[in-house]
Parts: sequence; structure tokens; C-alpha cells
Amino acid sequence: MHPIYKFSLHRLTGLALVLVATGAMAQQVYRQVDKNGKVTFSDRAPTASTEPASASQGGSTTPANAGLPYELRQVAQRYPVTLYSSDECGPCSTARSLLITRGIPFEERTVKSNEEIEALQRLSSQSSLPLLTIGSQQLKGFSDVEWSQYLDAAGYPKSNSLPAGYRNGPARPLVAQQAAPAPRAAAAPAAQPAPPPPASSEPSPSNPAGIKF
Repeated sequence: MHPIYKFSLHRLTGLALVLVATGAMAQQVYRQVDKNGKVTFSDRAPTASTEPASASQGGSTTPANAGLPYELRQVAQRYPVTLYSSDECGPCSTARSLLITRGIPFEERTVKSNEEIEALQRLSSQSSLPLLTIGSQQLKGFSDVEWSQYLDAAGYPKSNSLPAGYRNGPARPLVAQQAAPAPRAAAAPAAQPAPPPPASSEPSPSNPAGIKF
């Protein structure tokens, strides 16, 4: 055999072994995520019984936004809208109507008690209503033009795209009401002292006639 041919044959044989080894090392690796979000890697394909990762991993979806169209749901998660209102507040009713007519998913928080007024002042440095928050942006006082501009900038659609039958959640107090403490059990009546023994009706040196008092 020619020396050059013999050398080439050895190189081809070695290359084939390398390719075989490389093929073995490149065996399919499967990435699996359990229901708790734990990621594992294995060379065994996942079985049908393997539970997929929860859809809420990496960002939960609030129940109020679950039925929204995809694009609107993304905007609502990125820039959630909250309306702060009060009873007998005309601008608050107008503001609410704007959001409902335009199809904006929003949460409403009511301000009634002194404690809630103080919470509103800590939030916005004022106590006037309505107040609208879009993400971290605060809009103090109702203005149809201004509110619409900010909703447009956040990416909310200009016309109602909510699915039929969609309803925003009920208004909730700004400060959660604490449950009234359970009534305490009535204290047991104090033991009455034993009545004194009846005065003796028998005559004695101090009561020679035996008179009862």
C-alpha cells in the first residue's frame, strides 16, 4: 500500500470514530418543567402523564383580565387602570362612564371614611376626586381630553373591544374594612358571699328579750 494512501485511510477511520462519538454526544436532550416551575433536563422524552408548567409561571393573569383579547390583556397587565371615586361625585360618574363606554378594564376604589381620605392623600398628595391611575401615572381631576390622551399613549384601544358580557369587578373600599371583633363572653357573676347566720332568737346577755332584727 502506498504510504500516502495508508495515512489517509487512518485519518478517515479516525474521523468516522469522531463522528460516531459526536453523534452519541448530540443525543436529543429534553427540557421538562413541572407544575411548580422546576426545570430539569433529560435524554428521555416526557411522557403523556408529565404535567406541563402552570400557565401562570412568569406572570400571573388576574381573573378580571382572563377573558380579554390578547392585546388588550397585555396592555391591562402592563398599565392597569384604577379609578378612585366617591358617592355624590358628578365628575366621578362621568369618568366612570368614559371608561365603560371606551371599553377600558378598570378597578374602582371608593373613598368615604376619614381613614380612606388619609390614604388618598398619602397616595396622591391631595384629597380631591376623581383620581385615575394608569400604571404609575396619576391623573388628578377628570378631563375627557387628557384621560383619552393618556389611555391612547398606554396602548388601550380607542373603541370598545371587550367581549360580550364582560363586566368589571365591583367597586371596593380604598381601605379594607376589618372584621368586627367577636363579642367577648359574658363574665361569670362573682360569687355572692354567704348570708350571715340568722340572729338567734334565744335570749343572750346582749339581747335579753330575744328580739329579731
